[in-house]
Amino acid sequence: MLYYLFEYLNELDFPGAGVFQYITFRTAASVIVSLLISMVFGKRIINYLHTKQVGETVRDLGLDGQKAKQGTPTMGGLIILASILIPTLLFAKLDNIYIILMLVSTVMLGAIGFIDDYIKVFKKNKEGLAGKFKIIGQVFVGLFVGSILYFHEDVYVAQEVKVETVQMVGESSTTWEPTKSMKTTIPFVKNNEFDYGSVLDWCCDNSMDWAWLIFIPVVIVIVTAVSNGANMTDGLDGLATGTSAIIGITLAVFAYVSGNVIFSDYLNIMYIPNSGELVIFIGAFVGACIGFLWYNSYPAQVFMGDTGSLALGGIIAVFALAIRKELLIPVFCGVFLVENLSVMIQVAYFKYTKKKFGEGRRVFLMAPLHHHYQKKGMHESKIVSRFWIVGIMLAILSIVTLKLR
Repeated sequence: MLYYLFEYLNELDFPGAGVFQYITFRTAASVIVSLLISMVFGKRIINYLHTKQVGETVRDLGLDGQKAKQGTPTMGGLIILASILIPTLLFAKLDNIYIILMLVSTVMLGAIGFIDDYIKVFKKNKEGLAGKFKIIGQVFVGLFVGSILYFHEDVYVAQEVKVETVQMVGESSTTWEPTKSMKTTIPFVKNNEFDYGSVLDWCCDNSMDWAWLIFIPVVIVIVTAVSNGANMTDGLDGLATGTSAIIGITLAVFAYVSGNVIFSDYLNIMYIPNSGELVIFIGAFVGACIGFLWYNSYPAQVFMGDTGSLALGGIIAVFALAIRKELLIPVFCGVFLVENLSVMIQVAYFKYTKKKFGEGRRVFLMAPLHHHYQKKGMHESKIVSRFWIVGIMLAILSIVTLKLR
């Protein structure tokens, strides 16, 4: 909203109004406002949740310090959502298809988590929203995201074209042509672009027209998997929040270089016009995570609940898809991936051994993985810090892939 106000003021030659044209300035403003909302108004929201007795019901898992968390306010994801949405509405171009996509996806994912938390807290149902309904909601979000990214006319990439100049024979200049393409980036590979339509080359000549049959199911799987991965990771104070902030910074770098014609040309990566505006959104995302960490770090004064965790994971997935970096998700979301895999391995092995030996056996002392280390006697803060360090290493490795092929 403020972008359009300052654009009007700039037309009137108002001093300093032109600074709003710069993505870097609006991103910085977005981060600052997001931090202020989460840190200043966050306390008021926590007090309100206390007043309404919106407390966490903690299951007895036999872990140290677990009883102390009983009654801690939950649904703090509302703080995160407000800290993301408000700065984005203030500083981003609201007619940008990528911003619209992220705003709608954030609200939809937050709504799924909110319903789950509402059932747990106010309906006194510890199970919350049934798993199948969560999946249905996430599939619907994936269907919406995939349809927008595939069918919307404003979603395209720019292809570099060499044009011979008239003045000097043999000389050429570079121009960019908009191209509707379903290409994405393959990490660690030279000439690192993969076209979803190429999967169907064997069966039809116009494979691009049918690429949505491959692309949309992939989007649904990615949104569901990453959203649930963040939800699994949200088990220790500050773990999911800090990890998401690290991932957010990584995505900000990718969005900035992908949406900038100079950097994308220099790095020889896919140039995605208009995607640079996403940096403002992800700036608000990072600010919201860091601001929420003010109250969510050990010992937590508030939990984000599914309202926050499902939204954080889903936002990361949708953002990565928008900037064509979804194949890098296993790297920069490595912490989420390992947490998810630990649960899948634990459940699968338990069922297998119960069927074969008559009694269920376990690979980990407890799943997800962070609880395994708790069972081994490691303090919660140390586990979180070490997971953050791993997350930082994976983030650096992801950014290095811009040149490492």
